[in-house]
Amino acid sequence: MDRQIIVTGGAGYIGSHTVIELLKEGYEPIIIDDFRNSKPFILDRITEISGETPIHYSVDCTDEEAMMAIFEKHPNLLGIIHFAADKAVGESVTNPLKYYQNNVGSMAVVLKGMAKYNLEHLVFSSSCTVYGEPDQAEVTEDSPVREANSPYGHTKIICEKMIRDVFASGAAIKGTLLRYFNPIGAHPSARLGELPQGIPNNLVPYITQTAKGIREQLTVFGDDYDTPDGTNIRDYIHVVDLARAHVLALNWSLNQSQTFYEAFNLGTGKGSSVLEIINTFEKVNQLKLNYQIGERRAGDVVQIYANGNKAKEVLGWECEYDISAALKHSWEWEKGLE
Repeated sequence: MDRQIIVTGGAGYIGSHTVIELLKEGYEPIIIDDFRNSKPFILDRITEISGETPIHYSVDCTDEEAMMAIFEKHPNLLGIIHFAADKAVGESVTNPLKYYQNNVGSMAVVLKGMAKYNLEHLVFSSSCTVYGEPDQAEVTEDSPVREANSPYGHTKIICEKMIRDVFASGAAIKGTLLRYFNPIGAHPSARLGELPQGIPNNLVPYITQTAKGIREQLTVFGDDYDTPDGTNIRDYIHVVDLARAHVLALNWSLNQSQTFYEAFNLGTGKGSSVLEIINTFEKVNQLKLNYQIGERRAGDVVQIYANGNKAKEVLGWECEYDISAALKHSWEWEKGLE
């Protein structure tokens, strides 16, 4: 009972995979998730894969009273991995207040709970969106944080600043910010994966839904960018590799004697274009996709990929899965969904 970790959003895409990795490492994850971005069956799948049934609370992370009751109930907590957030870029543009209330509001509640119950360790789910449109395609943790292209991106910047300001106030906090690039893939068992709510906002679930016939056609947003094939370039990282990074970040935090505020990029260090992803998906899964080239989409960064040297050197983290494996796992997961 002395290795308990709260995982907000622990039934979500990245959260559920991280719960599996925490269980492997002997931690006891306590999931807080109200299923706004997930489904209850994901908890059954976690048990199926791991052989263990984590504690779960169906609570809105902006509900301060309910959150404090959970902190109170678990006096031996080591810390928190905070995933819970709304994450659809397009929706954040049309409904920005929902994003500020949930993403920023939940961060405030988590930080208040940590202060009240003397918790030091926080691993925060951030994003490469904090870099905006970078001067160079390859970004390091020292690359400037820029005006984001969406309210979603703004909430990630604000949450990072909240953690920084709490640290700067002299609070006993060890804050680790993990700036993800583009998570794809699914658990190799095909029992866990991404569950988009409605029409997918991300490329790979849209690809898999098109391949399955749920979507009639995939649209590639622009082929006239200044890239080798004219389509946007992103750094796509397998979700299991991403999940492992959270455990390594937590292990590292637990071994630090001083308080800190540290950011880490999590990516493969290699950019792949939209057309490369489509072609690789077709090749590894031996099928053809129905796609068309459309107009550019407002707010899309031309190209960005991670310099992941810091995570490798400090956390000892490297990717184990390549793009082909991620796209194969994504398709296996999609085929298994009803």
